[in-house]
Amino acid sequence: MATERELNKRIRSVKNISQVTSALAAVSASKARKAQLQVQATRAYASKAFEILHNVASQPGVGSTGHPLLTVREEIRNAALILVTGDRGLAGAYTTNVVSHAERFVRAMNMPVQVITVGRKGRDLMIRRGYNVVAAFDGVSDSPSILDITPITQVVIDDYLAGKVDEVFVAYTDFVNLVTRIPRVKQLLPLKPLDFEGMAVAEYVQHIDLSGVAERTYTYEPSPEILLNTIVPRFTELQLYQVVLESQASEHSARMVAMNNATDNAAVLVEELTLARNKARQTSITNEMLDIVGGAEALAS
Repeated sequence: MATERELNKRIRSVKNISQVTSALAAVSASKARKAQLQVQATRAYASKAFEILHNVASQPGVGSTGHPLLTVREEIRNAALILVTGDRGLAGAYTTNVVSHAERFVRAMNMPVQVITVGRKGRDLMIRRGYNVVAAFDGVSDSPSILDITPITQVVIDDYLAGKVDEVFVAYTDFVNLVTRIPRVKQLLPLKPLDFEGMAVAEYVQHIDLSGVAERTYTYEPSPEILLNTIVPRFTELQLYQVVLESQASEHSARMVAMNNATDNAAVLVEELTLARNKARQTSITNEMLDIVGGAEALAS
């Protein structure tokens, strides 16, 4: 049985750790809320951008030429998967869940899949498990701008236009609320402006009524074809930007829940250690009293 001094050291250690986990939970809650606000702030832009893209792609003559990022290829031989995770741990099963979901998707593809990781944790796991990681992006800001996402999008677009991959998917964690997070795999390229179901942006534009958008007449300056060359890459960036924000909100909420649980467990452990310390103290006092009584009896005899 541990001594009273050893138990006191363990109690102090657990209390110090609980202070750290409590602080991490508070910081993660603040960051999760900020990421939520960023997602909500860009939804209006996403809605209008998708409506314009849908209308431009529906214009007569545009479908015959087509933008390369809108063209569905007849033969799918290679694919790419963007895996979005975090750079740090202490977030419970957040990274493990999305990586496992991505692994199941890669195995189900039955074709060569290039993996592009966003986040150090996902990169390390995919390399350790033998997947073909062709690019890795670490150190994404907790408050990313669209410029932080541009290099990632550019790598994907260049590979797609060069014919290295025929489809691009993104694996991320969809933020529902502070206690619910769902790993998902959605399609990023080619874009499907006339049928956005299954696309990474679907949940942000599902409330848009597109029933009469294609019939509306607009005059575009310059031509719709030139406009598509600007809109399509921007909209691809927007999809990936929304995905990164969702993943960050999920990561921060997962870390907040994990740290709250750790703080609660620390409090329970302190109670158990305090009880054990009191028992050890009572045992020590009882032994000392027995020694005193034994000594007194020895002297009396």
